Amino acid sequence: MAIAGEKKERGGEKSRIPEELRILPQHEVVVYPSLIVPLGTEEEKVIKLIDEAAAGDKLVAFFARRPDSKEATDLYSIGTAALIARMFKLPDGSVHVFFQGLSRIGLKEITQVEPYLKAKIEVIEDKMERTTELDAITRNLTALFQRVIELVPNLPSELNIAVLNMPDPGSLADFIAAHINLNLEERQEILEAIDVAERIKKLTSFVNRELEVLELGSKIQSQAKEEMSKAQREFYLREQLKAIQRELGEADERTVEINELKEKIAEAELPAEAKKEAERELDRLAKMPPAAAEYTVSRTYLDWLINLPWARRTKDNLDISQASRVLDEDHYDLDKVKGRVLDYLAVRKLKPDTRGPILCFVGPPGTGKTSVGQSIARALGRKFVRMSLGGIRDEADIRGHRRTYVGALPGRIIQGLRRAESNNPLFMLDEIDKVGADFRGDPSAALLEVLDPEQNFSFVDHYLDVPFDLSRVMFITTANIVDPIPPALQDRMEVIELPGYIENEKLNIAKRFLIPKQLGENGLSLQQLQIRDKAVLGIIRNYTKEAGLRNLEREIGTICRKIARQIAEGREELTIVTPKKLHDYLGPRKFLYEIAEEADEVGVATGLAWTPTGGDIIFVEAALVPGKGNLTLTGKLGDVMQESARAALTYARAFTRNEAAGVNRSFYENNDVHIHVPAGAIPKDGPSAGIAMTAALISAISKRPVSKDTGMTGEITLRGKVLPVGGIRDKLLAAHRAGLRKVILPQANDKDLEEVPQQVKEEVQFIFVDNVDEALRSALRDRKAYIK
Repeated sequence: MAIAGEKKERGGEKSRIPEELRILPQHEVVVYPSLIVPLGTEEEKVIKLIDEAAAGDKLVAFFARRPDSKEATDLYSIGTAALIARMFKLPDGSVHVFFQGLSRIGLKEITQVEPYLKAKIEVIEDKMERTTELDAITRNLTALFQRVIELVPNLPSELNIAVLNMPDPGSLADFIAAHINLNLEERQEILEAIDVAERIKKLTSFVNRELEVLELGSKIQSQAKEEMSKAQREFYLREQLKAIQRELGEADERTVEINELKEKIAEAELPAEAKKEAERELDRLAKMPPAAAEYTVSRTYLDWLINLPWARRTKDNLDISQASRVLDEDHYDLDKVKGRVLDYLAVRKLKPDTRGPILCFVGPPGTGKTSVGQSIARALGRKFVRMSLGGIRDEADIRGHRRTYVGALPGRIIQGLRRAESNNPLFMLDEIDKVGADFRGDPSAALLEVLDPEQNFSFVDHYLDVPFDLSRVMFITTANIVDPIPPALQDRMEVIELPGYIENEKLNIAKRFLIPKQLGENGLSLQQLQIRDKAVLGIIRNYTKEAGLRNLEREIGTICRKIARQIAEGREELTIVTPKKLHDYLGPRKFLYEIAEEADEVGVATGLAWTPTGGDIIFVEAALVPGKGNLTLTGKLGDVMQESARAALTYARAFTRNEAAGVNRSFYENNDVHIHVPAGAIPKDGPSAGIAMTAALISAISKRPVSKDTGMTGEITLRGKVLPVGGIRDKLLAAHRAGLRKVILPQANDKDLEEVPQQVKEEVQFIFVDNVDEALRSALRDRKAYIK
């Protein structure tokens, strides 16, 4: 609080200000001349200073301390000399003093630090010249301050009289500066303005800024009052309306809504726990005003509870022959998948309350994993719900958000069930091997409960916060590879592999499904376009290289679009696509089919590889160059594949007989060995290329070519043993697709031939070996030479 002092008294005291004064440093306060400032303190140093000043000349100096400084002597250079006007000592030892500002003073030199500061000062007089401009800016400042007084409720109206009774412009500026909201730097800036006109101009800008803030706040407050008045008026009218409706025997909208919700809860056949929660939330909603923020949240929650299919389900089609017919209509082959579904139907027929299986279809892209799920749903007579898990990283996508969050919703499992309007749909979780995890949680961990038949009968979504029975849902997941799926999640699923298709299977699928589909999508009929079987085989061999069918369908679609364009341009006759016309529609062939037609080469062996998109063939090249026995490996090989190459080289050095093979025993001392696996930009790893590396290396050493129509796969040991490897079915399909006539396999892999299609068994010769020597005898062309 600052109070205006008497100018006459101030002038009398001002003349006796000594050259040295005691200093009271201030942290956030600037004292102005002609104003009375109260001060209360319990600090011993300050009390000692005040006592000594009161006993003497009753004068002290106020200087503000710079805000960023920690030094007690770092003060602003301009302060105010003040007189002790009144002093009160209280029983608790504290002192309350009223100081009256006298004059601006300048800090010349600090002469004492302890027990309190003393300094030499000089009195600074205001610079003022009475002009018309000074009178104008003074009146403008007075008017602005009066407006501030009107807008600030804690400023008394008596200040209006005070500013009108101040003839001195400098004192007026100091008085106004003490009563408006300024920070320390701005208050000090006004104190340091010795020229009165300049002081008033600076203060006017500060007052204008404060006035803008106050007027904006007043406007906001006025709008809030209007809205409040409007809300009160609406409330009053609504209460009157309710009274009128009660008199007429009519119910209001809110009562109707509450009654409808009660009826829906009764009809929803909720479990006991869910019904109890719904009734509790409904009671809470009935007591809540519609304008409350929580009203919409509770209303939405009740909608979710009521509309979930707690007791609604579809009736399963338990006619096994009809289900088998539906599956055969939609998909060719896939006997393993169809058999598992029919087994489930048979068990359901004998035991109706059996839980749904949790299957995981694993296979390369384009093999029909997702579409077979739709076909199973159609065969069972169930609703189909698909949920893509690719790229999901938030656990809330599975379990939902808690209702405390704004915009919270149930997880996608519960959302899918609501859309299906059935508690026993076929729920497909697509791309389960591509689930991610980050700081928001691990979705695969949340899926552990969903996909566990022993737990999912009481699945609790965070949003619903009541258990929902998922045991009637038939879950089917899909993946390209099993490795990225966590072991605990794999353990909860029955994995069924969907391997790639052979040529004959692709041909049949294209004739039965792909060609009719593309004809329909492009507005064509069999009277306008026919594709011969040999042309389809030509597309498979020369324009696609895949385990699935997606590229085959794209190429057929390309042909259909080109024919559709010709018909749109006026051509009406039937178009028959033969192998010779494929170049016209699809351009030059993209892949070389018959690699067996190429000549045999020294140092080049054909290996078989497994990839996430199916099997493939690789070429292993070995060459000897003059050197000192170093081994160079290229082709972006992984650690395991590099170890296989070193094992192959060690075997060649240890077991090659120079007298039989015509090889100098010291070949490795005078030559460097270079093994390369094209293509160099594609990462490769695994032990199954060991036998191919050995064959290529022995071929390069002995100058005997490797049979080009022979593929091989298997891991080798330093003793020359051939160990079993995985992915045999996909590898053999790739060998058949590439035109290989013989395949060398580990003896332990003979059991894997049961899954190989009969056509592949008839057209490819399988050679099972236990050691490298047997493999080399079958792979190398020169039969007279022998190894070991």
